[in-house]
Amino acid sequence: MALEITDANFEQLVLNSDKPVLVDFWAEWCGPCRMVGPVVEDIAKEYDGKAVVGKVNVDNNPGISMKYGIRNIPALLFFKNGEIVDKQIGAVPKSVLSGKLEKQLV
Repeated sequence: MALEITDANFEQLVLNSDKPVLVDFWAEWCGPCRMVGPVVEDIAKEYDGKAVVGKVNVDNNPGISMKYGIRNIPALLFFKNGEIVDKQIGAVPKSVLSGKLEKQLV
């Protein structure tokens, strides 16, 4: 299951992770976010132990959202060693997100 990432635990779970991290910035009211949600959950199960997969509710966590300039959601950011290495804005097929995450596992 995807982790709930908040302003409070972002540094610990994302920036200090020794694994690649996929962060889904989303909101309850966002239609495309609801389409991407199950895909992110699938990826979380598939990559359990290999990568960290989490979700940030932008309405509840404005600090991180502002820090990373999130203006459109869903926004999926890929981190490695605390740095953004890739991103995807908008709903896309699972294969696109898995492919981007696979690149970070090499």
